[in-house]
Amino acid sequence: MHICDLQEKFRSAIHEFPKVVSTTQKLLKASQILDIPVFATTQLRGKLGETCPELGLDAEGGIKTKAHTTLDLLREGHKVYVIADAVSSCNPQEVPIALARLRAEGAIVTTSESFMYECMGDAGIAEFKGIAGTVKEWNQATKENLSALCSKM
Repeated sequence: MHICDLQEKFRSAIHEFPKVVSTTQKLLKASQILDIPVFATTQLRGKLGETCPELGLDAEGGIKTKAHTTLDLLREGHKVYVIADAVSSCNPQEVPIALARLRAEGAIVTTSESFMYECMGDAGIAEFKGIAGTVKEWNQATKENLSALCSKM
């Protein structure tokens, strides 16, 4: 999982930033359960700050709908998932346009919950109970985050 530019300086600039952080926290919990590596990057760390402390990451930093990173990964032949309830922008009207472009280029645009279940693959695995518990624990936040970040798509 790649977390991109989820930095302190963006907290007041990005539409529904706390919702993006919330969804990212849920995905981080799922990544621990499913043993998915997490990579986080930042831009201009000296000016824009560290990765948000509530994520508990030691990172170099996703907020903006990272079209450039996604397009680069797609061009390199990677399968790329963009989690719609974990991205935003300074201008919320840009998000559906960016997601449509990424989808047209081959990215899989999905939700955090769908991504978690797809990564799991099979309900028969030992990690199923942990993922199901995470989904239940984050149920209300997921509804709020989807409503705030995905209602105009």
